[in-house]
Amino acid sequence: MKMASSMGGMFPGQQPPAQHPVGGPGGPGQPGFPSTANRGQGNNTLVDELEASFEACFASLVSQDYVNGTDQEEIRTGVDQCIQKFLDVARQTECFFLQKRLQLSVQKPEQVVKEDVSELRNELQRKEMLVQKHLSKLHHWQQVLEDVSVQHRKPSDLPPPGPLTFLEQASASLPPAPLKPN
Repeated sequence: MKMASSMGGMFPGQQPPAQHPVGGPGGPGQPGFPSTANRGQGNNTLVDELEASFEACFASLVSQDYVNGTDQEEIRTGVDQCIQKFLDVARQTECFFLQKRLQLSVQKPEQVVKEDVSELRNELQRKEMLVQKHLSKLHHWQQVLEDVSVQHRKPSDLPPPGPLTFLEQASASLPPAPLKPN
């Protein structure tokens, strides 16, 4: 519980722009990006920052300044800065959710176990369907091989024609019955 209370300040209000690491939003090395306090709302979340940085990435790629610009290095620097900001906010968002996950695992460990069991069941079901798919393909190709081997037998190896021969050939062309899982 001590860990959860020490992380409590990071969740609702997020870090103010002045506390971002070097190279983060509004920090040194990225002078052209507005901090979250400059965007009009004082209570922005990480999701809002992530969305804004994502939009800034696209805006920098389609901006007329970059389209009409001749200095490729300036264009590259601007785009790199936008992408770096997006990656920084994405890391912060990931960290936020990992911290929430840690807090949940401390407070309600049974919930984490239930989720793990559910994921394992889904994985087993997916793999069972894959096994059934491969078994059906195997039976199909076994049937194809049997048909080819019957066609290449010598006439002396073939049974004499009769009513049973017709039934055997008709049943050979039927698809095999699906196997029931154990």
